[in-house]
Amino acid sequence: MLVYSMIGFEWTAAKFLWYLFFMYFTLLYFTFYGMMAVGLTPNESIAAIISSAFYNVWNLFSGFLIPRPVSYPPVGFAFFFHSLLLVVLNTWPISYYSLHSFFIQKIPVWWRWYSWICPVAWTLYGLVASQFGDIMHTLDDAEKEGQTVAQFITEYFGFHHDQLWLVAVVHVALACFFAFLFSFAIMKFNFQKR
Repeated sequence: MLVYSMIGFEWTAAKFLWYLFFMYFTLLYFTFYGMMAVGLTPNESIAAIISSAFYNVWNLFSGFLIPRPVSYPPVGFAFFFHSLLLVVLNTWPISYYSLHSFFIQKIPVWWRWYSWICPVAWTLYGLVASQFGDIMHTLDDAEKEGQTVAQFITEYFGFHHDQLWLVAVVHVALACFFAFLFSFAIMKFNFQKR
């Protein structure tokens, strides 16, 4: 309740309950993931290394730093243009990564699949869509004149307020999946040496 009020979210019962739901299940699937990592590895040191690597990847592909693509690009021409861009930029003395980051501002298409299986991306989807997905105030930005907050969330991030039920189901499924893998690992794996 303290964090919710400090963030400055709107005080409605539905938004507060969605916030509690997503934060509870986020904490739950992170806990079960840690337990699963310990259950699947021989010792806690290896589990800590593997977990920290996955946490970094989850944060990178969550959509917070680099938003995931909203729509599918045209396959033929876009693929040809991107391949040509790679060849041309690799032959120039200018840094490829500086120009490439200028042209591509979202998660690349070939990593889109990972942004959809990333648990933190689903948490971000749930929190943003539940808190801002129904706000109909217009933005003050000159480029987005007449666009509401809900329209911006839908067009830029691809977060739909009417699909919160799906995000909630995915959160429950992630927690159950990690708990099942932990239970399976504890039951079937034995790393003791004789």
